[in-house]
Amino acid sequence: MNSKPTTSLPKPKKATPALIKYYLVFFNVVSAIGWSYLLVLTIIHLFNLDGGSPASISTSQTASSTLSRFLSSLPFFKSSPSFEARLHPALRPVYRRATTTYTRVGAPTAVVQSLAVFEVFHVLFGFVRSPLPTTAAQVASRLFLVWGIVEQFADVRTNPIFTSMLLSWSITEVIRYSFYAFTLLGYEPYVLLWLRYTTFYILYPTGASSEALLIYATLPSSSPIPGWQSWIQGMWRPTDYARALLFGIWWPGLYIMYTHMIGQRKKVLGRGKGKTLGSKGEKAN
Repeated sequence: MNSKPTTSLPKPKKATPALIKYYLVFFNVVSAIGWSYLLVLTIIHLFNLDGGSPASISTSQTASSTLSRFLSSLPFFKSSPSFEARLHPALRPVYRRATTTYTRVGAPTAVVQSLAVFEVFHVLFGFVRSPLPTTAAQVASRLFLVWGIVEQFADVRTNPIFTSMLLSWSITEVIRYSFYAFTLLGYEPYVLLWLRYTTFYILYPTGASSEALLIYATLPSSSPIPGWQSWIQGMWRPTDYARALLFGIWWPGLYIMYTHMIGQRKKVLGRGKGKTLGSKGEKAN
């Protein structure tokens, strides 16, 4: 018997089967096109580029009323002029058209965002090596906003914060899916790499804060602690408390994701020449 210890060689990385690879390319291209469509249509609507976007503001909740209500609940905040009043007159029509964005892009947004469910199955089936809990949580949070908040509460659909959320989502996803598609084909355009790990500085805070404020906009105006005002303004239901809890969780969640992306940016954009994306564990969906 040979007593010499054997040296275990590292297993070579298993190549993605061609059929799965091109399916993933197809999925990412379709997703990028879908989000590009939403982004372009939203811009057309906001600036009335086709002449068919109304500039009338709804009497429902607006971004300024939602922000004012939230900030006025803080003990150190004093009331101030509305957000719209602070805008330059040229921007006020854009702000007002943001209240009707849902009428043009609401349905396709739900369809395009729902395609992200496939990303969870990609992880389950081993098509990509991404953490399942993280992927599932990110997809679930988006679907909750689309189907559990926007779809269920009419006031939210006329809130300009829906538009800021959609713009943040669409810009992020156009970059992300385009980047993944090129990566799967063996390319890594530096401009997409840089955008992927830089635009989050702005898009994560705008997107996540818009999500949180839309959740907040669905909460009853009465105090969560039962009192005499609750009988007049409306009592809180268990689902209201659940959404309030999610509103509170959203902010530390943003901090965790934000700092994680900062760390990823340092690793990816600071890597040495010749290293590949795969060596850093980044996988395309």
